[in-house]
Amino acid sequence: MRQERARPARPDGPRQERGRPDRSDGPRQERGRPDRPRDNVVKSYPPRRPRGKGPTPTANPHPAHAAASEGKGEPQRIAKLLARAGVASRREIERMIEEGRVAKDGVVIDTPATLLTSLHGVTVDEVAIAAPEPTRLFLFHKPTGYLTTERDPVGRPTIYDRLPADLPRVMPIGRLDMNTEGLLLLTTDGGFKREMELPATGVPRTYRARAFGEVSQQQLEDLFDGLEIDGIRYGPIEANLERRTGRNQWIEMTLTEGKNREVRRVLEHMDLKVNRLIRTSYGPFHLGELPVGAVEEVREHELAYFRKMLRDAGKTAGKTADRNEVDGDGDA
Repeated sequence: MRQERARPARPDGPRQERGRPDRSDGPRQERGRPDRPRDNVVKSYPPRRPRGKGPTPTANPHPAHAAASEGKGEPQRIAKLLARAGVASRREIERMIEEGRVAKDGVVIDTPATLLTSLHGVTVDEVAIAAPEPTRLFLFHKPTGYLTTERDPVGRPTIYDRLPADLPRVMPIGRLDMNTEGLLLLTTDGGFKREMELPATGVPRTYRARAFGEVSQQQLEDLFDGLEIDGIRYGPIEANLERRTGRNQWIEMTLTEGKNREVRRVLEHMDLKVNRLIRTSYGPFHLGELPVGAVEEVREHELAYFRKMLRDAGKTAGKTADRNEVDGDGDA
């Protein structure tokens, strides 16, 4: 059942009431978007000012202190185990292995395909993987002008330049483009990160886009049937025209696949030019009134409840989810 919640003030003024025209192919399934009560946040981190020019120690560094799974099981690739332990993304771990920074029992590992049943005896940069810790989840209001990556070869600012220095080592769940703002989830658990990003789990992401051009509500309603652009098939998108300001349209869009730059590509296909894009929610977690650059942590019991629902959704979707590779969200 859908719960009512108060929305924050819109960037360009109050939101106008709108109706959705009935679809000819039957009623649409209602989307649940539960609220995140403010008392479910255990800690609030204030926005961090952008750093000035010159060398500055990286905020939120990359130590190998994250959780490691020590349970018995089938052998798995070390890159996968380290990613799920929260050490880094698989790609970053593969780079670490190529650089000779990962070892087991003192012997350097030279391939990410090395099979292990646990991370016992594994070190990263000569630091042993610590004992398991509970998964943690943070909500971050990403500002524009920052890349969703740990480092940039040409020195452009990244989200790690804005994150509070006292955060644990965190990884972004999905991505937001440099010029996209809004809710970005950060976690200490690589396995949870992957669960959230898999298309098969169907976690909805909602955006508000301001776009220049002309579009009708019926055109937006047609997106619920999916579409194909340049040979890429996009699944159902729930889209609604919120209001018009001159030739600018405010459009709310909810999707579940998160393909690369999906929102922008779909709107550009409709001859609209996106000039502002804000992610307002990811699953049951909402941006709300979180200030730009600020971070809030989700309570452990709320996260545990959501993870249970996520696992149930994954089972319903079938056992093929792990074969669907995605490189982050990249949908904005």
